[in-house]
Amino acid sequence: MTAWSILDLVRIRDNGNAGISLNNARDLAAHAEHWGYTRFWMAEHHNMPGIASAATSVAICHVAAGTSTIRVGAGGIMLPNHSPLVIAEQFGTLDALFPGRIDLGLGRAPGTDQLTLRALRRHPGSADAFPQDVLELQALLGPIQPGQRIRAIPGADSNVPLWILGSSTFGAALAGQFGLPYSFASHFAPDYLYTALETYRSQFTPSEQQATPHAMVGVNIIVGDTDQEARRLATTQQMSTTHLLRGDRCPSKPPIDDIDSYWSPEEKRQAQRMLGCSIIGSPQTVRNGLEALLERTRANELMIVSDVYDHQLRLQSYQRIADIMKCLAA
Repeated sequence: MTAWSILDLVRIRDNGNAGISLNNARDLAAHAEHWGYTRFWMAEHHNMPGIASAATSVAICHVAAGTSTIRVGAGGIMLPNHSPLVIAEQFGTLDALFPGRIDLGLGRAPGTDQLTLRALRRHPGSADAFPQDVLELQALLGPIQPGQRIRAIPGADSNVPLWILGSSTFGAALAGQFGLPYSFASHFAPDYLYTALETYRSQFTPSEQQATPHAMVGVNIIVGDTDQEARRLATTQQMSTTHLLRGDRCPSKPPIDDIDSYWSPEEKRQAQRMLGCSIIGSPQTVRNGLEALLERTRANELMIVSDVYDHQLRLQSYQRIADIMKCLAA
C-alpha cells in the first residue's frame, strides 16, 4: 500500500505573518494525524518573505508538540548550510522530546541564493562534501564507538532515520548506495523523476536502516468541489512560482480568476514545467490522476503539497486527498 504524507511549505500569506503560518501548520498536522497521513515535513528556506520555516528544527518542535502519533520532520535540512554535529544535536534533542517520531531529510542545495549563503557563513563549495557530511551525521546519530571523542548530546545512539532528498540522479544514486530512503522533489522539479527512481532502485544496497528501497514522490494535489474550483485555487501556487521566476519572494497571494492575465507566455511555460507533477480537480479527477501516477512511478509513498491560500479550504483539500488514498488502498 502506498503511504501518503504532507510537505507543508509554511507559506506566509498576504496580510498574514510567520506566527499565523506556523500555527496553521500545527493545526494541519493535528488534522492530518486523524486522516491517516504518515508524515508531516517542513523545509529549510532562508531569506524568503513568503516562507516561515527557516528555523526548521524549531518549527518541527512546534508541530510535534501539537500532535501525538504522526511523524514530523525535515524535508529537508540543507546540510551544506550546517555542521553535521549541530544537526545531530538538534535532531537528537527532537528525538529525546518526541521519541520515534522524528525524520531527518537531507538536501544538498542551499535552499537560498548565493548572497544569503554567504550570510549563513557557508562556502559555496560546501555542497561538494555532501556525501561525507551525510556519513558523518549518520555516525553521530548512531551507536557510540569505542574511543569516540566527539559525541552529539543528545543525539548519539538515537538513530534518527535519515532520508536523501533530491531532484536529480545524484541524490538518487547516493541514497541507493547508502541504503537510505529517497524522496524526489517532483513537486517543483519533475524533469528527472523517472530516471532518478530507476537509478535509486537499481543501485540500492541494503543497510541497517533500510532493507529494501523506499521511494517517495513529491506531488502537488488540490481537490475542489469541481475541476474549475480546483483550478482557481491552484492559481495561488502558480503565482508563487511566477514570482520565483521573477526573483520576487513575496508572500502567498489569494487565488484569481484568470491566471493568464498574470504571467507572460514564457513565465507560463516555465511555471507549468516546474509544476508538471500536479493533479488538480474534483475528487474523481484527482482519483484518476493518482491512479495513473502510482502506476507510472510505483511510489512507496507520496509527499503531497496542497498549496491552497485559505486555511480552511486547504484542510478540506487534504482531507479529500486522504479519503481518495484510502479508497485506492482498499
